[in-house]
Amino acid sequence: MNKGKYYMTTAIAYASGKPHIGNTYEAILADSIARYKRKEGYDVFFQTGTDEHGQKIELKAADAGVTPQEYVDTAAGKIKEIWDLMDVSYDKFIRTTDADHKKVVQKIFKKFYDQGDIYKGSYEGLYCTPCESFWTESQLVDGKCPDCGREVKPAQEEAYFFKMSKYADRLIEHINTHPEFIQPVSRKNEMMNNFLLPGLQDLCVSRTSFKWGIPVDFDDRHVTYVWLDALTNYITGIGYDVDGSSDQYNKLWPADLHLIGKDIIRFHTIYWPIFLMALDIPLPKQVFGHPWLLQGDGKMSKSKGNVLYADDLVDFFGVDAVRYFVLHEMPFENDGVITWELMVERMNSDLANTLGNLVNRTISMSNKYFDGVVAKTGAEEEVDADLKAVVLGTMEKATAKMDQLRVADAMTEIFALFKRCNKYIDETEPWVLAKDEAKKDRLSEVLYNLVESIVIGASLLEPFMPSTAKRIVAQLNTEIRGFDALDQFGLYESGSKVTEKPEILFARLDVKEVIEKAEAMFAERNKPEVPAEPVIDVEAKPEISYEDFEKLQFRVGKIIACEEVKKSKKLLCSQVQIGSEVKQIVSGIKQHYKAEEMVGKKVMVLVNLKPAKLAGVMSEGMLLCAEDADGNLALLTPEKDMPAGAEIA
Repeated sequence: MNKGKYYMTTAIAYASGKPHIGNTYEAILADSIARYKRKEGYDVFFQTGTDEHGQKIELKAADAGVTPQEYVDTAAGKIKEIWDLMDVSYDKFIRTTDADHKKVVQKIFKKFYDQGDIYKGSYEGLYCTPCESFWTESQLVDGKCPDCGREVKPAQEEAYFFKMSKYADRLIEHINTHPEFIQPVSRKNEMMNNFLLPGLQDLCVSRTSFKWGIPVDFDDRHVTYVWLDALTNYITGIGYDVDGSSDQYNKLWPADLHLIGKDIIRFHTIYWPIFLMALDIPLPKQVFGHPWLLQGDGKMSKSKGNVLYADDLVDFFGVDAVRYFVLHEMPFENDGVITWELMVERMNSDLANTLGNLVNRTISMSNKYFDGVVAKTGAEEEVDADLKAVVLGTMEKATAKMDQLRVADAMTEIFALFKRCNKYIDETEPWVLAKDEAKKDRLSEVLYNLVESIVIGASLLEPFMPSTAKRIVAQLNTEIRGFDALDQFGLYESGSKVTEKPEILFARLDVKEVIEKAEAMFAERNKPEVPAEPVIDVEAKPEISYEDFEKLQFRVGKIIACEEVKKSKKLLCSQVQIGSEVKQIVSGIKQHYKAEEMVGKKVMVLVNLKPAKLAGVMSEGMLLCAEDADGNLALLTPEKDMPAGAEIA
């Protein structure tokens, strides 16, 4: 049954680098909602993508020695790879560098200007480059950006401003009359009390201090500021145009859900609705500001060296296990915490034991007792009724939670079904029934009930763990069911045969081994980068013993006199003070050093080298030098000022 359209979006990911698991959580959360809505019968359109303009990207591109477009092409590709790895079933991946998006943004800017919503002025304030936001002194927290906690710097520039106050009263009325608009309620209270009710300042919507943005077509010194550019993706991506929108836009708008992080709720519940009011188009039905997923006891950060990436976790646990962790561990309103210990615990308890062991035991018993054939016999007992009631009641409970966007709670309801199946095994004791030939029909009925329950559970699990659900039903020789069939018990075809060798869905892990592996991963990742300097590889000489090395004596010498060796193009003759004695040393460094510049240098000297004549001049030691690939020489000198004669150990 088609329940109509359902248009939902994530915030578009900023293309400044690889998204960590906290960023990726939003895409997985949105995907689970989109998949669930599709199974409910909605015509879902799920849009995600990348935000690719701004000063931060311009600076990062310059540091990397590439153009901004080249930089965001690479970054957007990495983000899309992560989304695809995590099985995110988006219908459109929009990029704000897309030509059609840029064209419509320019039209929107011009429309706002023409109708008097935008005016030119100048901005002076404290600017946070990572957030691309201006702040007043009173808005700072401990003298730093209130959003990200980083340093801010004074800045002044010409800019266009949007008259936010013009629409503020209308927005307040909308929020008051549409309690479902901002969720959770705590986010709504924050926006009303901290921003709307005290009064809105006009919003800077253009910049002149950088060039990487969508140009204002009637004033080419300016580029469109990030939020007017980024927020409009929700309508440009589905075909909105100032001059006449597409059929897709007319079908899908208003959005049913904007799913975003709590840190950007202000932009989506104040700036974005006001832009839409100025365009005279409907507001989205709901904006949900989800909490953060934290690593251990704090936010993930590169400076802490504790950033977790989705592909790292997939290497440890697999795609569906990671989806389960991030969805299950995130509360509705409060920040969630992800730790290695908790992930291993969930892997072993929920996934390997509750789910994986249930499927394995059921298939194994079907093979052991009936050669894999699962048949309904009608040999029912009272205990069956409670199992069926739990199984058939799960979809209604899970759907009620999903309607409130309580995804973790919905998953808990589904795993309650699997736990009830495990309890049913303990209650019916199939291994005992198998010992009595007279109870063969009862044993068959028990196994049929288990298989049927697992199929229903897997069908409910599919939006959250799509690959796992398909692997389960494949082993049971059936298919995932639509939600319209999950209120019926007994649809599994009697006489079907399960797989001969059950697949291990999730292997149990040793927490100590996982943590050791994780620590090694972080240690490798956090190694200081070796500067990209020229290096030279030379052929290794034979090893010497420590006793051989001890025969060599190195000391610091001070050159007190130096002259060229006559009739030689290469040699200089130096008088080198070493302690209380002076040694004469001949060195082939005339092409690299002048005699007069040698005087006064502190050098490293091999002092117990057997004297030898070079070009007829006696040499009583050796000055140590380094040589590059082009044959250039540099005398080795002590890092700190050391006295002549100091031993080099």
